[in-house]
Amino acid sequence: MRGLLMTCCLLAACAGPTELEELKITWEVPSSIRALEVVSESEVWYAGSNGRIGVTRDGGKSWQHDSLTLADGTVPAFRSLAVTSRAAHALTIDSPAVLFRSTDHGVHWDSVYTEHHEDVFYDSMAFWDDEEGIAMGDAIDGCLSILITRDGGLTWVKKRCDELPPSIIGEAAFAASNGNIALAGDQVWIATGGKASRIFHSSDRGQSWDVYPTPIVQGGTMTGMFSMAMCDADRGLGWGGNWEAMEDNTANKVITSDGGRSWSLFSPNEGPGYRSCIRYLPGSNCQGIWAVGTPGISQSKDAGQTWQTQADTSFFTVRFTPSGMHAWLAGRGVIQRRRVNS
Repeated sequence: MRGLLMTCCLLAACAGPTELEELKITWEVPSSIRALEVVSESEVWYAGSNGRIGVTRDGGKSWQHDSLTLADGTVPAFRSLAVTSRAAHALTIDSPAVLFRSTDHGVHWDSVYTEHHEDVFYDSMAFWDDEEGIAMGDAIDGCLSILITRDGGLTWVKKRCDELPPSIIGEAAFAASNGNIALAGDQVWIATGGKASRIFHSSDRGQSWDVYPTPIVQGGTMTGMFSMAMCDADRGLGWGGNWEAMEDNTANKVITSDGGRSWSLFSPNEGPGYRSCIRYLPGSNCQGIWAVGTPGISQSKDAGQTWQTQADTSFFTVRFTPSGMHAWLAGRGVIQRRRVNS
């Protein structure tokens, strides 16, 4: 397909071509991609720079992709993406922040929210179900930018600062992997970074909020959590580090076992350093964890006690198919589907 090149890596079994097993397939895309959404075993969406949004509904055999422009002709960059059974949603990064929505599998896109402000910077988006969703961005006027929809993405309302815990000067978020938000039941957790790296938490789908400190490295412009994941309503991880010292693993991982109310350092001075995205492997009982970033792909099969580096290929983000059979990864100009070795 135009603008999309594919390369295949195959493992040849001794018995011959009938036993060939696909290990990974890579597609080259003219976009830096930090947002992936895996809907099913076969349907995967991406959004990135150069206004690019794309989808495959057959596991990558064919792709439908588009390049959106704003009303003034500006080509936007996307780092936030969320897909429900009714619609796909993509949010641009900076001013004007525009949230696009499609109800016909990406054939047509409508603008459903626009925000103008010199400090606008949106980082991540997710949906609890087909009706209710959330997007988050850096602080403006002393509080995080949090958008809520209760009608399937048709309309979005920004939370007022008097409805949110105040942010700390220099506290922001990293639009590194569409991974700042984690959901479980009615709960939502949001990871921040920078001068302060904390967890914002709501137990009622964004109506009321608390905030909790973490001991992850923080205080610098490029320090703190870059991504978080909850395995269930109690157990979760926050991951990041210092983008300017990527090998430093002294305090780049934090863990919770009480639903995010308290956090402690996880494997300090051990395991991988900076990573931009952390995800639990479905069906692994919280034992399987993948951490990806510019330095490479790292995998744990024992809840992070030991780690194996699978490749030194640079990716920004990772998502799994519901079965956990395949991982989808994306980075600068590339999308890859990789078979998971259980």
